[in-house]
Amino acid sequence: MSFEQELAAKDRVELAFLPTPLHELPALADAIGGPRLFIKRDDQTGLATGGNKTRKLEFLIADAIKLGADTVITAGAPQSNHCRQTAAAAARYGLNCELVLGGPKPEVPNGNLLLDIFFGASLNFTEKARRNQVMREVADELRRKGENPYIIPVGGSNGIGALGYIDALIETCAQLDSMNQKIDRILFATSSGGTQAGLALGAKLSGCSSQILGISVDQEKLDGRPYQQELVQITGEAAACIGVENSFSIEDFDINYEYLGAGYGVVGDLERNAINLLAKTEGILLDPVYAGRAFGGMLDLIAKGEIGRDENILFWHTGGSSALFAYAQDLVD
Repeated sequence: MSFEQELAAKDRVELAFLPTPLHELPALADAIGGPRLFIKRDDQTGLATGGNKTRKLEFLIADAIKLGADTVITAGAPQSNHCRQTAAAAARYGLNCELVLGGPKPEVPNGNLLLDIFFGASLNFTEKARRNQVMREVADELRRKGENPYIIPVGGSNGIGALGYIDALIETCAQLDSMNQKIDRILFATSSGGTQAGLALGAKLSGCSSQILGISVDQEKLDGRPYQQELVQITGEAAACIGVENSFSIEDFDINYEYLGAGYGVVGDLERNAINLLAKTEGILLDPVYAGRAFGGMLDLIAKGEIGRDENILFWHTGGSSALFAYAQDLVD
């Protein structure tokens, strides 16, 4: 079978409204003097205000159900988009949900955290460095009670989750073909790696020639074990899932590390200005942690001439606007 047939044969539940829109941003392009800009609206996947994790969860929740799980466990920051969508997906399919959140418990639950509560998730707060350990501890405790937990990694970023973005790349190529439009670069926020791994593998398998460029929102470039090595591992797992050879090396992943700012989830002028500009020119909301930082990075690369004014650029909106409400003091003067 072809990789498309193998992918179509994988277990999958229905969570997302697909295909998500892909359209041009002419007012923004006019405001900044080019280049030609397009946006892929994965903020419109539909589940719990949308976001890119929904595509991954279609495969991950299916795998959990196949294995007879009654509870899903995952982790993230208190304002995690992934945790919010996982809690909603679990509710949709009658599964319990345990969230391990790295950070102190806020006095007032707002933004994504408020939605986690609405979806019935159990919240476990711990230090960020202990999230994986606490997930295992929660799973062990549930097993002692006779339950059958299923652990989803941070961001849904493993081979199964990455299948959602192989499929997304195929979907996007079909949309661009129908528009008779070629794209020079696809830009997006990258963090836990599943989205970038899936897009990169999908591009290689489908023959897409666009540069797949992740803007890191929290991962630093390391000399010893570079972040790209994690992407190699995820693409290897995803390739095995659909019976294709994984020929990726760390050199095959393009990542920009220049926009880490003051740290993960710390809003600065880059994010603030990007959110305001896109909202006021196109009526589209960015989130303050992921898409806002990546979009701001893209605008800076254009301003510096590293992205040419004659290029065709696609920005992949990964969602998360519900987190805006938790960052109101950082976003409004």
